[in-house]
Amino acid sequence: MKQKKSKTIVIGGGAAGLMAAGRAAECGAQVLLLEKMSQTGRKIGISGKGRCNLTNSAPLPEFLSHFGRNGKFLRQCFNHFFTDNLVAFFEDKGLPLVTERGGRIFPKSGKALDVVRTLNSWLNRQNVTVKKESPVTSIAVQDNKVTGVICNGKKLSCDNIILATGGRSYPRTGSTGDGYRLAAESGHTLTPIRPALVPLECKNKKITQLAGLNLKNITVRLYINGKRKNQELGEVIFTGTGISGPVILTMSSTVVDYLNKGERVSLSIDLKPGLDDKQLANRLIRDFESRGGEVVSSLLRGLIPYQLVDICLNSCGIPADIDTRNFPAKTRKRLAAWLKDFRLDISGYRGFNEAIITAGGVSLKEIEPKTMESKCVRGLFIVGELLDIQGDTGGYNLQAAFSTGWLAGSSFNSAERQE
Repeated sequence: MKQKKSKTIVIGGGAAGLMAAGRAAECGAQVLLLEKMSQTGRKIGISGKGRCNLTNSAPLPEFLSHFGRNGKFLRQCFNHFFTDNLVAFFEDKGLPLVTERGGRIFPKSGKALDVVRTLNSWLNRQNVTVKKESPVTSIAVQDNKVTGVICNGKKLSCDNIILATGGRSYPRTGSTGDGYRLAAESGHTLTPIRPALVPLECKNKKITQLAGLNLKNITVRLYINGKRKNQELGEVIFTGTGISGPVILTMSSTVVDYLNKGERVSLSIDLKPGLDDKQLANRLIRDFESRGGEVVSSLLRGLIPYQLVDICLNSCGIPADIDTRNFPAKTRKRLAAWLKDFRLDISGYRGFNEAIITAGGVSLKEIEPKTMESKCVRGLFIVGELLDIQGDTGGYNLQAAFSTGWLAGSSFNSAERQE
């Protein structure tokens, strides 16, 4: 006797939802994907500045460390579907990938939309039914098991639901936080959500004159209430309201949490990390001796970007036209100290419109890590950014989305699930 196909509804057509839908169909389910926007994969299409950093070549222990204390939850799904599997998945479907600096893996074409096209073509071959402009307003549950969804005012029945609506970051792509409400209404506990991998705002309004300035290979130290918390080496970018760039985005999740607690947050930028204090002091002495007669502002342009010169002089209380031959040793030491400790007081952070991901979400205690099924409602699987997991920049978050989606799609076969 022919087994009845399991009816599966996937809510959300982002990275996790597309992977879950295709995999579930591949495993024999009858799959309907409901996407509330006019097209799937909109956030994928703009990720990585339009290039889509799919994953990272870091080995598993290092990879997990980029998710902080909650990273261990991902070990199960990464054991089933990890970087090598994802690379093979796309390359087998005709999308060559390339590994770049820092282990970041991108489509060789440099086009994020090629990732979306590859996934959509795969779903088509797997006979997944995709309905666009189809927002889900509620999940139907009976006797602690899903029975269907309410979409456009109608109930659509199913055996399983994969909830993959994404977080609240970049809401114009459709990620407006609907999934958190659906999860909460189904009985799940939510860790408060907040922007993550997000630019920071500075108290010093003069920082606006630095908009567009890009500093590479500098060290940034994070201070909470005057005590050093951690530090990162890399690149920062100044914005119209504050500071961004890879180093800042990596630190931002910690900063957001401390700001929300009312703590005092500041960043210290070491503009000369390759020189220790003594080496920098000797460098300044040599420069002042060899360039005697120049004004100090001219000398500084050889040390730091010209946009920083006025801020440096103002911060150190140094007249711009002072002659380097008449430069007091005490003032030179103050200048050296500033170059190693350009301090910025952080006043806030940007909103979900500018956040790359959302922190917080569905409690991991309520999700079975071997299947991604809810422990609260049978037949409900929750994946991707909805979970209380967030990683650093570098491809980690997209891999988590693909892996959790793949595992959920693999977690029931063609036979209707046994009660």
